[in-house]
Amino acid sequence: MAKLKIPNDWWTAPAEAENGQLIMVTGRRGMSVVKETGHYNVRIEVTWTYEPDANGMPDFATSKLMEEAHDAFEASFGKDPVAVITGIYTGAGERNWVFYTRSLHIFQRKLNEALAELPMLPLSFHAEEDPDWAEYAEMCETEITMDDED
Repeated sequence: MAKLKIPNDWWTAPAEAENGQLIMVTGRRGMSVVKETGHYNVRIEVTWTYEPDANGMPDFATSKLMEEAHDAFEASFGKDPVAVITGIYTGAGERNWVFYTRSLHIFQRKLNEALAELPMLPLSFHAEEDPDWAEYAEMCETEITMDDED
């Protein structure tokens, strides 16, 4: 079986939380290659709640640690793509990473390995079956394309 080539092409667009605060949505393009395998059917949302500034964003130290966590996720799951990050939401006091995975058990082990060198982080988790990638499709609706700017 050939190794799955997961695109690393991202976009970012602003959105608005229910409370009116800014949320920056970052999505990964080209995920049909992953979805079409039929193996990545479980969506996991990893949430980091933080004390927001007036605009709902994290302070510099928190955002730096979030980037370290993100880099650790990318390194770990890039080597062994048991899961793939499809979206990141930051704002209104939360950072949410959205993953689609092949296995909850292996995802948990790889996530713990990825974060082993970082301090204990205030993360919570939600997982559910999403074989149609409904969350991904909804997130992609927020992307701003050149056609949208006309």
